[in-house]
Order: sequence, then C-alpha cells, then structure tokens
Amino acid sequence: MAPPLFNWGVKDTHRGTPVVVKMENPNWSMVELEGPEEEDLMLTNSPSSGVSRDKGRGKNAKQLTWVLLLKAHRAAGCLTSIAPALLGFVAAVKRRVAAGKTDADTDTDGGRENENPAVKTRFYSCIKLFLCLSVFLLVFEIVAYFKGWYFSAARFQLEHFMWTPSFGVKGFFDWLYARWVFVRVEYLAPPLQFLTNACIVLFLIQSMDRLALCLGCFWIRFKKIKPVPKGGGVLDLESGEEKGFSFSPMVLVQIPMCNEKEVYQQSIAAVCNLDWPKGKLLIQVLDDSDDPATQSLIKEEVQKWQQEGANILYRHRVIRDGYKAGNLKSAMNCSYVKDYEFVAIFDADFQPTPDFLKKTVPHFKDNDDLGLVQARWSFVNRDENLLTRLQNINLSFHFEVEQQVNGIFINFFGFNGTAGVWRIKTLEDAGGWLERTTVEDMDIAVRAHLHGWKFIFLNDVECQCELPESYEAYRKQQHRWHSGPMQLFRLCLPDIIRAKISVWKKFNMIFLFFLLRKLILPFYSFTLFCIILPMTMFVPEAELPAWVVCYIPAAMSFLNILPAPKAFPFIVPYLLFENTMSVTKFNAMISGLFQLGSAYEWVVTKKSGRSSEGDLVSLIEKGPKHQRGSSAPDLEELRKQEQQKASKKKKKHNRIYMKELALAFLLLTASARSLLSAQGIHFYFLLFQGISFLLVGLDLIGEQVD
Repeated sequence: MAPPLFNWGVKDTHRGTPVVVKMENPNWSMVELEGPEEEDLMLTNSPSSGVSRDKGRGKNAKQLTWVLLLKAHRAAGCLTSIAPALLGFVAAVKRRVAAGKTDADTDTDGGRENENPAVKTRFYSCIKLFLCLSVFLLVFEIVAYFKGWYFSAARFQLEHFMWTPSFGVKGFFDWLYARWVFVRVEYLAPPLQFLTNACIVLFLIQSMDRLALCLGCFWIRFKKIKPVPKGGGVLDLESGEEKGFSFSPMVLVQIPMCNEKEVYQQSIAAVCNLDWPKGKLLIQVLDDSDDPATQSLIKEEVQKWQQEGANILYRHRVIRDGYKAGNLKSAMNCSYVKDYEFVAIFDADFQPTPDFLKKTVPHFKDNDDLGLVQARWSFVNRDENLLTRLQNINLSFHFEVEQQVNGIFINFFGFNGTAGVWRIKTLEDAGGWLERTTVEDMDIAVRAHLHGWKFIFLNDVECQCELPESYEAYRKQQHRWHSGPMQLFRLCLPDIIRAKISVWKKFNMIFLFFLLRKLILPFYSFTLFCIILPMTMFVPEAELPAWVVCYIPAAMSFLNILPAPKAFPFIVPYLLFENTMSVTKFNAMISGLFQLGSAYEWVVTKKSGRSSEGDLVSLIEKGPKHQRGSSAPDLEELRKQEQQKASKKKKKHNRIYMKELALAFLLLTASARSLLSAQGIHFYFLLFQGISFLLVGLDLIGEQVD
C-alpha cells in the first residue's frame, strides 16, 4: 500500500524503514527487515561504541546503500499514489457536477439568500464577460507568440503598423495585433495602472493597520496586561480559588434561538449549571422557532429544568419580526427585567463554563462607566475539516489581536453578539435593540460607545461554540457579517459626526472600524487579486510588483496565523482561501452599502450539534449544582438516535457556485497567459489561486458529503 501523500500531524513512532520480503519457497515464512537506524550510521572508535572505525566502514557503506534504496522505494510509493488520488479527485468532481445544485437554485428549506436576481445576474455577467474576453485574448496572444511577435514593441513601430494597410508589411494579423498593442498602451494601461496603484496604497494602509495590531498584541503579552476588577472579588484563574468573592448582583441570562434542535439541550444545560446564587439568576429561553416539533422539544427541556429547581422561563413570540434583535427587544420589555442589573447573552450553540459569571460580572464593580464585558470564543470542532481549521485561524486573530488590542487601548470593539455581559442601563441609554440591520450586536455597541460607555475584552475567559462545517453555511454567515456593517455605516455616520466624543474616537470609528476593516479590506482584496492581477497579464504594460502578489500577503498571513501556531502548516491554504472568500465578501459589502440584494435577509447558521453528547457526559461527571435527575437526556437513547440518523442518511446536494467557478477559469486563463511573458511568481500565484477557486466552486471544501 502506497504511503499517503500528506501526513501532517501524524507521529512516526517506527524507527527505520520496514521491508517485507516474500520467499518463493512455501516452507519459508515472511521476513521483516529493519532498515538501519541513525545510531548505526554513527559508529566511532570510542570505547562506548564497542566497534572500531575500520570494522564499521564496510558495514556503513552497505547500510547507506540500504537507506538510499529504501528511500527510493518510499518515493516510488508516493509517486504511485498520485494517480489514484487524481482519479479520486476527478470522480468527486463528476459526482458534484452530476448531483450538485447551482447557487441559482432555490433551497427547499428556505435557508438560502434571497438576493435580488437582477443584481446577482449583473455581478455574474461582469465576471463572465471578463472570462470570455480573457479566453479570446489568450488565443490571440498565443497566435501572436508563435508568429514571433513580442510585447515590448517600440512606440514608432506601433504607430507605423497602426496606419500600414493590411496588405502591407506582414499581413493583416500583424497589423491587427499592432493596433491591439497600441490600444492597450495608449488607452488601457494608464487607467489600469492608476487603479493598481490605488489598490496598492489601500493594501499598504491595511497592512500597516494589521502590523500595528500585532505589535499592540505583542506589547500586551510582553507587559502581561489584562483587565483586573477594580473592586476585587474575582475568581483566580490560575489557582481556581475564589478571593473575597462577594459581588453577586441580579443577572438575567438570555438564550435566543431559532429552530436550533441540534444544540438546544447542551446550551440550556450549560446555562442552568452556571455557578451563581439561585435567587439572583433568571434564565430566558427565547425561542423563535417556526417548527412546532422543535418548539415542543425546547419547551419540554425547559420544563424538565424547572422541575429540578432552575429559575428558567420559556418565551415564544407570536409575531416574529426583527430576527434576533426583535427577539431580544421583546424579552427586554418584560416587566420583571427592571429587577435585574446585568444581562448575559448566549447563542444556542454556546456552552459557558459554570464559573463564567464569576469571571465576568466582578469587572462591573466600582466601574460605573463599564457597559460590556466580552469573553473569547473557543471552538469544539476546529479540527473537524480544512474549512473549520481555516476559520479558526481567522477568528483566533480576530479575538486575540483585534478585540484584545482595541479593548485594552481604546475601550471599544464590536460586540460579538454572544458570550458577553451587558449592563442593562447601558442598553437602555443606547436606545435598546433595533431591528434596522442584520448586525444588531455591532449596532448596539456603536451606539453605546457614542454615549460614552467603555468595553472590556477578556482574552483568558473562553466560551465554547461551534464553527460552520459546510461551505454553504459559512458563505451565508460571511454574507451577513459583511453586508450588515455597511448598512450600519450608512445609518450611523451622521450620529458619529454629531456625537460628543473626541476627534480621535470619531476617526477610529469612521476610518479604522468601518472604512478600513469593513469596506476597504474586501474591496482591494477582490479587486487587486481577482480582477487587476489577471488583467495585467493581458495588459502587461500595467505592472503589479511581485512583492504585492507574494511577499506582503505571505507576511500578513504569517501574522494572522500567530495566535493559532498549530495551524502553521495551513498558512498557504489560508492565504488562498481568504482571497477566494473575497468574492463573497465584496458582493456582500456592495449589497449592504447600496441596500441591494439580501442586505436585510437573516439566515440562521446551521449547526451540527456534533459535541452534544460529549458535553452532556462532562456535565454529568462534574456534578452540576442543580442535580439533573429526570432532566438528563438518556445517553443510550441519544446514541440510538445518532445511529438511526447514520443509517438513514438524508441525501444532501452540494452546491456548485458559479461565480467562484467563473473566477477560477479566469485566473487559470490568466496563468496560462503569464507563461508567454515569463511572469514568474505571478504564474504560480494565479495557478494556485485558480485551483483554490475551482475547489471552492465545486464545494470540495468543508463538510464531506457522500
């Protein structure tokens, strides 16, 4: 059996290379020969070795021959495994093309983006136009190349051929090609070069911002800076002991959910096991499910915990307007909320540890300007597949670098929508939850900051959750996360300008928070690497330096991966995948900025509930404060249900994403064109980036579906 091509993370415990030799005589058995170990090749005349240099010289030569032969055998095995791997890949592509749906098809579960068809068609048509033009120009350039034409014709030669009749010097084709070179030199290259230089400037500004954030994170680690409660009384994270804990105000806990039948049990169980005085804790399960069966299951789970003494309530809205913001707004209007001082919010797939409130709430003591304490996310399925690994890299940088640095130095960052504790007075002062955008968490954070409230981010307090395991779910999530901020920017810009805050805070919010990180980043990423770079292959007079294509992106990817050092082998896939996602982010940014397409559509990210059983077992082993009794789900029954699901797999259809496929062929065409002009690093970047778009377009990343 041929060895695998890629064995990242696999520990090789067998020293030496085994070879199995089969003898022809049936009376003989199979003999396993061990290859020489490193110690055998390091023979010396020292007394400890027991072997003289002269006696070992002949043996070492034979052993070296063995090593070379065995290495050649292993290399041959790797080469033989390439063909089956390619055949398997082609077979997978055929299955996806045969059974997959395009991103233009409607989804039977109603969970896909309801984009404006005219906007979708217009955006897709532009990409197809670039693709068709690039294919035509590639054929044109190949013919010109084999006819002996080159791309650096002199100006006077261009003008000469421009006006020479077709029956003149070298015929009609030569005259036509000269006209094309003249047009691109005079009319196409200057505006393309200007756009290229503008994107390079934006790229450098964004890179400097990223570098400044990394330096700030390094300074925090070097100085060991972290938020400390002013009034004391916080759980010691290192020893696990309480030090003078006496601050226990009234806390309201909210769990907003919508059709979350995969994860509702684990989230409710985790929140009901929070270590907080029973009389000072109220849990609201805010169910917006439109499926009666799911409503019944969640309501039954709440009733079981009520029977065990948990102070928990079930709420279901009859009029389900405003998505999550409307759900939270409705819950805050309850009359009993006025008795509570703080509210903790957890999405349905989040599992706070029992001491979560003891690590977060004490920061509010004697700190009247503090409005929000945000905890960090950790992911139970970060190693599930390549897609979750790449998401973990991105989100680790977001929390450990962006959120932590902004929290330490300017006391402001975007609320992540969950795993945070708010002062209820802050929510009321900011105007409460509003349903005007799909990023209600960022909306309330911006309005609270404009009213002078401060935020704290706790990097050492984690709350487990789940990452999207399929590209379709991740794509919808990213569309909402990048269209919503642009909606909010349009709405909040007048308020930011009129706000009574310092000029520096206004600059930070307008330029850094919104424009640079939410608008400029997806704009230049898509424009520079997916449009300009392929065009410069067909208009080589406009140059894109190699350091823009390779060196700076590689350095930025290295900085991004520092908070997740175990993911270092995935640095190249991460760089390519981030550029691939730029088409989705760019489309979402344009939709949100100009109120187009699905800017107001909220799509709940699908959960797998993959960690439910393990988390329930750990909760039982820890012995929660409220004994579960009859409320504990039967684990045997849970296993049977999983087995039934496995035996009756619902056939899933992987989507075929036409925009990504069109861009894949555009980039691959440009890579072929770059060979004619010996572009070097540009060819490799375009080739691998095109392959990345092809894999994503065929939905060959993320959840593996039979």
